[in-house]
Amino acid sequence: MTRVLQEIPKIGLVMEAVKVVRWLKAIGDPIRLGDPLLEVETEKSVVEIEATVAGVLAQILLVVDQEATVGDPLAWIETEGSIAAPAPRDASVVAPAAAPAPPAAPLSSAATARPTERLPISPAARRLASEHGLALAAINGSGPRGRIELDDVRRALASAATDFDPSHSTDAPTPGLTPMRRALARAMTISNATIPQFPVERDVDWTALQAARGVLNAQLAADAARLSVNDFLLQAIAQTLLAFPALNATFTGAVDAPDAGITPSSGAHIGLVLAVEGGLVVPVLHQVELWGLAEIAQRRSACVERGLKGVLKREELAGATFSLSNLGSQGPDRFTALINPPQSAILAVGRQRDAVTVHAGQVAIRPVSTLTLTVDHRVADGRLASEFLAGLVQRLEHNDWRLHA
Repeated sequence: MTRVLQEIPKIGLVMEAVKVVRWLKAIGDPIRLGDPLLEVETEKSVVEIEATVAGVLAQILLVVDQEATVGDPLAWIETEGSIAAPAPRDASVVAPAAAPAPPAAPLSSAATARPTERLPISPAARRLASEHGLALAAINGSGPRGRIELDDVRRALASAATDFDPSHSTDAPTPGLTPMRRALARAMTISNATIPQFPVERDVDWTALQAARGVLNAQLAADAARLSVNDFLLQAIAQTLLAFPALNATFTGAVDAPDAGITPSSGAHIGLVLAVEGGLVVPVLHQVELWGLAEIAQRRSACVERGLKGVLKREELAGATFSLSNLGSQGPDRFTALINPPQSAILAVGRQRDAVTVHAGQVAIRPVSTLTLTVDHRVADGRLASEFLAGLVQRLEHNDWRLHA
């Protein structure tokens, strides 16, 4: 038997630290390759970490609520075969690789606790309570089994504000950033400092798409997710990315380094910018070119729900080359979005507005939005970006939409 060290993997471009939320396996449990071992909370979401080998969970090295960084050891997995266990970086943390680790003794109750033994609270509620220094023990949970929800934290904060007398306060303003805002600041600073980006704009007429949307929604089952404009945008973007593979790629390496290059994507992996409590997340929809509108709507709806709850899967936080940012009817007429590194482009969709246009030689008032495409100049030039945007608008206005794959 051989012991293999499982470590904290990289989750997203700018992740620095995670916190253990709960273990999904206990010592002695059989482990299959790819099995979820535990949940960790990043700056933006709660994600599962999967086993990199099959075997038996022999030892747990991180306890619930403990913070860790990329590369930190989290568990030993005992497996059959000749896989060499990686040498630990700190002998004070794990046993030397040359000697087999001692039989796993029961750790603290926190290390081996089952999920039901942990205080139930949603990630968004935990973040908000932490931001305001609110003790969890002081919050009454209204969810199942007393789970603390976001509204419970808001009510507790409102109650605290009612009882607060500012005339007796000696506390200075609390500076600093929330973990999510810090992650966003870090990512956008990297984007602005390292990616030479330029925008191109074009208007799109929604008349035909809105008509198709009404017809296709009527064909869906009663319990199916309704088609949104974003679903049509996702399908059209995926089709256009396949037609312009130069934009469906990622620039890798330093510009002057020998290994600098442009890596093409294996499919249309598109990020959807989502506003959440305290910031933004960009869940990724993979292989969108393989789906019909009904499948896109179902997956988009489920992905957005997980994003709002702060429980996105690890694979939903990486792998995109392109993102879509749509601020909806309350957004501006037009805006320019920054590229989410290491992606190569992002499409910003302005609000739909009535505009005077010329259609078939006649003046008409039609629903129009301004699309702004921001592109990494290392990957594409202005001409290619303009052709991509023209092709996308052509599909949005005249596409033969696929309801099912």
